[in-house]
Amino acid sequence: MERILILGASGFIGNALYKELCSFFDTHGTYHTSNAAFEENHQFHQYDIETENIEILLQNVKPTVIISAVRGNFDAQIIAHFEIINYILTHNCKLLFISSANVFDAFTNFPSYEYDKTLSQSIYGRFKIKVENALLRLPNHKYNILRLPMVFGHNSPRLKQIKTLIDLGEAIEVFPNVVINVTEIEKVTQQIHYIINRKKQGVFHLGSTDLVHQKDFIEEVCEVLGYKNLVFKNIYNSNFDRFLAVLPKENILPKNLQVSVHQVAKASVKQ
Repeated sequence: MERILILGASGFIGNALYKELCSFFDTHGTYHTSNAAFEENHQFHQYDIETENIEILLQNVKPTVIISAVRGNFDAQIIAHFEIINYILTHNCKLLFISSANVFDAFTNFPSYEYDKTLSQSIYGRFKIKVENALLRLPNHKYNILRLPMVFGHNSPRLKQIKTLIDLGEAIEVFPNVVINVTEIEKVTQQIHYIINRKKQGVFHLGSTDLVHQKDFIEEVCEVLGYKNLVFKNIYNSNFDRFLAVLPKENILPKNLQVSVHQVAKASVKQ
């Protein structure tokens, strides 16, 4: 049985992954802020990426799979990920790094595929690229890079933000000229479960198979939630459509693990 360590298991994505995997694997997770529920669960380990050396945690847990869903200071994250890379090179272990569509945010004329060149104008995107480039130098069986677009789903931070704006009667900022793809948390956890189970290698784009204008998608989500007569604030970055979408070409998942924009919007109301 694989022993999995999820870094950032108290966060939205990390916690959903823990719930998906814990029945099938010996699954451990990290959390940062003191929490009685996590402290009682001996599979959870308190870890501060800015002050602690991750090597001690790795030696104690001895994972065969590490999933990085951690957030926090980018410099501290880079140091931690380089220490993880040193660990997996000398142990029977691989790293699944959850990356982002933002590694392509400097390219706006077309969607991006798994092995396209990365280039980012954002600090966040450049941080992700730095870790990705270090992983791409490793043997293929030692890593997966999992690039996500915006993640929705019941209780997702993005959905909570939209609901908060609606409750406050404030305008929701939308981008009519930005073409995106999206995903929902339940499908993401199933996809990552499959990648671990089948020992898949390489880079995966875990977004919807179709594209949508960001404004149209947010409007559909609000409609699914039952809201009407909302106020939207249109933000135009350019006069032309700009793409921020990650589509699969090389590593295509089975049909039952693929998701459409409409399915993501409908997942917003799942209990």
